[in-house]
Amino acid sequence: ALDMQQAILELRHEPDRVFAIRVGIHHGPVVAGVIGTSKFIYDLWGDTVNVASRMESSGAADRIQISAEMYKFLRGRYLCESRGEIEVKGKGLMQTYWLNARSPFHRYISEAERSQMQIRDPEPPSDSDCA
Repeated sequence: ALDMQQAILELRHEPDRVFAIRVGIHHGPVVAGVIGTSKFIYDLWGDTVNVASRMESSGAADRIQISAEMYKFLRGRYLCESRGEIEVKGKGLMQTYWLNARSPFHRYISEAERSQMQIRDPEPPSDSDCA
């Protein structure tokens, strides 16, 4: 999402181009599959997809809005800013965050390294965790 955001910013420097991007991200399980008999389409379904869509639609142009669940997953590796609670259609009030940048202290962990480590879910976020 950060790379897409950067690409849009670079396209704006071209004459007669007006671009904006709004991204929403959530973390959780999905169901995926191929549908169709003559024209195949790969799609994702589930509440995670619906919440991510709500994060996008309730976000702002040129911003990446993430759910509290996504923030817990990214905390420490990315710089986030609390947006506070917002009303999310079909969900009620949800705590959300703006994803602003990669943390300068983040080190990429490959899947091979991850499988050898015992990585557990991070603790719930506190107000002091927001950058």
